[in-house]
Amino acid sequence: MSERTVLVVDDEFAIRDMLRMALEIVDYRCLEADNIQDAHAIVVDQRPDIVLLDWMLPGGSGIELLRRLKRDDTTQEIPVIMLTAKTAEDNVIQGLEVGADDYITKPFAPRELIARIKALLRRSGVGESTDRMQVSELVLDGKSRRVFLADEPLDMGPTEFNLLQFFMSHPERAYSRNQMLDQVWGANVYVEERTVDVHIRRLRKALQVDNKDYSGLIQTVRGTGYRFSSRGAPSD
Repeated sequence: MSERTVLVVDDEFAIRDMLRMALEIVDYRCLEADNIQDAHAIVVDQRPDIVLLDWMLPGGSGIELLRRLKRDDTTQEIPVIMLTAKTAEDNVIQGLEVGADDYITKPFAPRELIARIKALLRRSGVGESTDRMQVSELVLDGKSRRVFLADEPLDMGPTEFNLLQFFMSHPERAYSRNQMLDQVWGANVYVEERTVDVHIRRLRKALQVDNKDYSGLIQTVRGTGYRFSSRGAPSD
């Protein structure tokens, strides 16, 4: 089975149902939303590999959601294909200028859309770097959900693992506690900001084993939050 996840955002059930069946045939997992509020929560909570986004939606247009995703550095790299009945050239240009990666007008053939999704995922390299990530002697295996330091497994809780996986997927970027809560715990889960600090301390402690200290990878950014930097790895 493919691990690709596609979020379909469209207020017409018939279109979502048609796309879900077409995506499942090629072993893609399909998530669905019919408005931009639910769609944004799903993006934050489940991090789909690609978003199929209708232009006209209740509660706000797809362009509004597209702008929001592209403004946030935690979601701006998720590819977006606009689905719309709008064919005017200025609408196409607007969608692309805001940040859409591709554009297809209704009605469309599901096979053409699937082909575009596959091509876009290949170009963007989505999902290729998160299975196994490494910084010096620190290795994170996403498939087995294990972390190794100098080939020795580390004792790490699930939240600390999720934090480290998020950090290693987004190196050299500073994130506020609120951003980290949204990305690691989920936008719909209420957790106090100080909880982040507790788990950061646990993660740093887990990265200290015998004479190996990789806790410096997790850097405090004064006035902002935290950052993962390979410069914090110990020198040989």
